[in-house]
Formats: sequence, structure tokens, C-alpha cells
Amino acid sequence: MTTLREWVNQSHTITVLSGAGMSTESGIPDFRSPNGVWADEQLMDAMSDVYLESSPEDFWVKYKFAFLGDGLLQAQPNAAHLALAWLEEQGKKVSVYTQNVDGLHQKAGSRHVYEMHGSVRKARCPVCHRSYGLDYILAEEVPYCRAYDVKGTDCNHILHPDTVLFGQEVRHFQQAAFSMMESDLVLIVGSSLTVYPAADLPRFAKQGRAKVALVNLEPTDLDGSVDLVLHGKAGEILPDVL
Repeated sequence: MTTLREWVNQSHTITVLSGAGMSTESGIPDFRSPNGVWADEQLMDAMSDVYLESSPEDFWVKYKFAFLGDGLLQAQPNAAHLALAWLEEQGKKVSVYTQNVDGLHQKAGSRHVYEMHGSVRKARCPVCHRSYGLDYILAEEVPYCRAYDVKGTDCNHILHPDTVLFGQEVRHFQQAAFSMMESDLVLIVGSSLTVYPAADLPRFAKQGRAKVALVNLEPTDLDGSVDLVLHGKAGEILPDVL
């Protein structure tokens, strides 16, 4: 704890990679746990770009069940989210690359957040590209685009979620890699580093000057290849360190 506190104090540019452990501490179920959403293989198969194109109405029913349960909708930022936002307020240059889709980093006040797997709080029309917020998504059993096209008629296409589906590429990967190479400190928080390609990012940090610290409840396969490991809850460790 003392070492990480010293590293934070000495660092101006900090890149954070956050994973599911950040969300579970806010009461959001882990998708990949034995009892998580992806334990239902049929539901997991339906969360793909192929299924969205072939059965868009059924896709939205399953998508809402998978992603928009009460656990996520009622979740609030926890102490770890707030600590990272506070760190930015102290004048540090903090970039947060998150594998989570819940928007809790932004809700906590972090300003430079890059959602590698998208967000459940947005959807867009695949034709006219108009964006819609969470309130509209929840209000419609199957959300359609209500914009007018150039002919003055309803666009009326079924929306696509902003969330990255199976079969789609993650976002901001190259930017995250460069950010890690150019940082003084890389913090990996609440990630087991088993989901690729995000799990490849720590190796880019080692190509630069950054020290790499990992904060996670359980051991990971990368514990032996980073500079510092703290096992425990992020919501307890980060506020204490920062």
C-alpha cells in the first residue's frame, strides 16, 4: 500500500484499466461467474451481431434480460470509482479504459473514460445513426428509430445497442495501448485479465516507462509479470491508497 501510494504521488500520467470487479462491488452481477448471465449458453449465443441481424426483435428481449436488470439500473458508483475521479481532481492526468458497460466511472465524475465494450445506456439507428438514451430504450419493448428520413417518412429501423456484441471488435484498443506506453503508472483494477484482447494491454505498458500495479480480489495469471499486486476489494484499497 505504501509503495503504490508513493508511485501515485510520483506519477503525473496514469492509465487505468478497469474490469468487472469494479462493477460487482456496486452490486452488478459478474457475467462470467459460474452463476452469471453467460452461464446460459443460449442467451450468450444470442448476444451476437449475427443474431441481432437475423432476429432483431427477439434479440432485444434477450438483451434487456441480460444487460438491463435491476442490479445494473439501480447501481451507484462505489468508493473505487469515486477515488479514481478524485485522483483526477487533484491534477493528475487520468485516462480510464473500462471493460464495463454500466457508465459508473462517468457517474462518479471521471472525465476521460473510454468504454472498450460500449455502453448499455445508449443505442443508435444503423441507418441514419441517430442516438437514443436509456430512457427511450427502456420505454420501448423493441426500440425503433423515430427520426424522419430525407423523404419525410419515419426511418423506423430497429436500433442497435451501443454495447459491443460477440463478433464485434472492442473499441479504443490501440489508443489504450499507446496510453499505457506513455504513462508513468498503469493501474489494473478489478480485472482477472482473462478477456481478450483487453488482457493483452499490460504488455504494452512494459514497453514504456510505466510501473504496473494490479488491484484485484483474486489472483490472476499475470500476477507474476506486473510490478506490484494487491489482492483485495478495490473499494477498500483505492480510497486508502489515494
